[in-house]
Amino acid sequence: MEKWFTTDLESLLAISITTLVTYIAVILFTRIFGKRSFSKMSSFDFAMTVAVGSLIATTILSESVSLLEGITGLFVVYLYQLSAALLRKWKPFQRAIDNEPLLLMDGPTILEDNLLKARVTKGDLRSKLREANVLDLSQVRAVVFETTGDVVVLHSSDQSQHLEPWLLKDVNRS
Repeated sequence: MEKWFTTDLESLLAISITTLVTYIAVILFTRIFGKRSFSKMSSFDFAMTVAVGSLIATTILSESVSLLEGITGLFVVYLYQLSAALLRKWKPFQRAIDNEPLLLMDGPTILEDNLLKARVTKGDLRSKLREANVLDLSQVRAVVFETTGDVVVLHSSDQSQHLEPWLLKDVNRS
């Protein structure tokens, strides 16, 4: 417990330099590999974000991982992210790593089985509808549980306005 409150100047300097170099590497890699590296479009993207955070923390605070090893690890994770983005164009690979969006409401109709599949409660659904300023269920055109875990409410108070089918093209309706 005594070590919690003490350190030496050399350790602080090492942490400061490692943090700066790691920070620069993350910015550089993100510029090279693209912003998708930190998007939350799929579970693979989320895993990338967690892996980068863990590598940064380990590189900065652990004496057992050298700066070069940490930067190499970051580079490889970014490389995997780029590879996955390119391989996603191949449907079997995309199905293997990405979740499928799931329809929770089809118009004003709540799809109970899909709520169960997504592990979304009616209370969660009501909350998302309120968040989207839905005043009446007749305004709802669709509610989608996205691959990221976000719940998206598509709605309109104009009853004559219909939902473009293209928006639900890849959404599982089961």
